[in-house]
Amino acid sequence: MKNIYKILIAFIGVLAVSCNADDVEERPVIEPATAPVLLNPKSDFTIVLSKETENEVATTVVWDNAAYTGMQTVVNYTVEIAKAGTKFAAPITVTNTTEKFVALTVSELNSALVNGGFVEKEANKVDIRIKAVVGASGLPQYSNFYTITATPYHVPLASSHWLVGAATPGGWTWAGDAETEFPLVVGTTNVYKVTIVLKSGEAFREFLGNNFTSDGNWDASHNYTYYSNLGYTIDSELVNAGDGDSNFKYTGPTGPRVLTIDNGAKKITLD
Repeated sequence: MKNIYKILIAFIGVLAVSCNADDVEERPVIEPATAPVLLNPKSDFTIVLSKETENEVATTVVWDNAAYTGMQTVVNYTVEIAKAGTKFAAPITVTNTTEKFVALTVSELNSALVNGGFVEKEANKVDIRIKAVVGASGLPQYSNFYTITATPYHVPLASSHWLVGAATPGGWTWAGDAETEFPLVVGTTNVYKVTIVLKSGEAFREFLGNNFTSDGNWDASHNYTYYSNLGYTIDSELVNAGDGDSNFKYTGPTGPRVLTIDNGAKKITLD
C-alpha cells in the first residue's frame, strides 16, 4: 500500500511539472511594438515656479500610448526629465502613472528639478520624455523628447528664520521672494548664519516665519531690543535703529557680510 501511495504522489508531481511547462511554452511573449509619443509640453513651454502657487497645475503631460505584442496587460509610464543635452544619461523621475496623461503640480515639478540638481531661481533647459514598461522590469520603450524651460524656486528649511528690511537686498517687502532666508547652521539647534549684502545706514528685522505670499508674515519677529534685553553681546556695527520698532541698524560699509546669531553663546556677530 505504501508503494502505491509513493507511485501516486510521484505521478501527480510529474503531471504538475508537465502542466506548468506547457503553460510556459504556450504563454505569449510580450514584446515592444510602438513607443509612446510625447505630445505636451513642447519646446515652447516656459514656466517660472513659485512657492505661492505650489498646489496649482504647472503643466499637463500628455502622450500617445505605447503598444506591445502578445498578451494585453497594463503599461506603466514614467515622466522623466534630464539636463538638456545630456541624452538622459542620468534621468530624474517626476511621477509614475498607468494613464496616458498626468497633471503635474508646481510642487511636484519643482521637487524633481531641485532634486535633479537644476539651479534654483534661474531658467534651466530641461529635456522631458516618457518611459513605458510592462511589469516592474520589462523592456522599456522611450518617447521622443522636448526641451522646456523651467525656473525652480528655493525650498527653504522649516527651521529657517527670515531677514527683511532696507539694509537687505530685498528691502521692506516679501514680494517675489525678496526676503532673505536665515537658516540654522547644519548640525546645530540654535545657531543661525547667512552671508548677505548689507546696505550701510539702513535697518532690518529678523522674522520667525514665512507664509510665502507677497503679503509676508509680519507677526512673530525679533528686533534689537529683544536681544539686548536678554543680555546678548551684539556686534558694534549693529545698533538700535530708533525707528519706533527698535529694528537693527547696520552701520558698517555696504557689502557682503556673514551675520551669525548664536543663541547658545548669546552673541550676534558680523564677519
